[in-house]
Amino acid sequence: MADDTKPEDTPGPTVVPPTAAAHAAAKPVAPRPPAAPLPDLAGKTTSVASAGGAAAAKPAPAAAKATTRAADDTSPLLDRRAWMGLAWGAFSAASAAALAATGRFMFPNVLNEPPQQFKAGLPNEYGTGVDERWKEKFGVWLVKTPDDIEQHAGGFYVLSTVCTHLGCTPNFLSAENKFKCPCHGSGYRITGVNFEGPAPRPLERFRVSLADDGQILVDKSRKFQYELGQWKDPDSFLKA
Repeated sequence: MADDTKPEDTPGPTVVPPTAAAHAAAKPVAPRPPAAPLPDLAGKTTSVASAGGAAAAKPAPAAAKATTRAADDTSPLLDRRAWMGLAWGAFSAASAAALAATGRFMFPNVLNEPPQQFKAGLPNEYGTGVDERWKEKFGVWLVKTPDDIEQHAGGFYVLSTVCTHLGCTPNFLSAENKFKCPCHGSGYRITGVNFEGPAPRPLERFRVSLADDGQILVDKSRKFQYELGQWKDPDSFLKA
């Protein structure tokens, strides 16, 4: 029996259109560049984290500082360690100051006072009246008089520059020939006798004599008071 099937009726092979994957697979692949040589890491510590991961893991300075605070430390300015350092510094400074103040009492006060005795030059170097050259350094006036009220002779006497009221220093007023205290107005005559103001008694006199070399020698270690009759003492006056 003859085959009546026509050639065109016989199914042929199925043709599949090429896909994008097929085209990609068919595209030749470029050769990869050779891998870079590995660095020498001998003696170095490495991390498995990538560079990006390491940068992300590195804390910011502010965050690192914050991690040093204790959990209960809420001070906005200083952490606990700074406060402790400040407290110890203040304690050390106070202790040093107290120690220095305590040690100060171990040493006596030394006052550089002028000597009690000094030479005031030759008698012929002085004129009649009040000489103030020794007022600032030794606190005395050297007075030359033709007739003393107690010794009844011409010569020298030495007056203290300390007011007998409250210890101020009077000024000599040559125009009025008197001593006047600027503090409370006490006034003294050229002899040293008080006559105005609150001064309760005259100025004190000091011992005066001639030294071996002929100079006037003043000795402030001996005082003479008028109200006690001590101006009559020969050592309170140097006759000339």
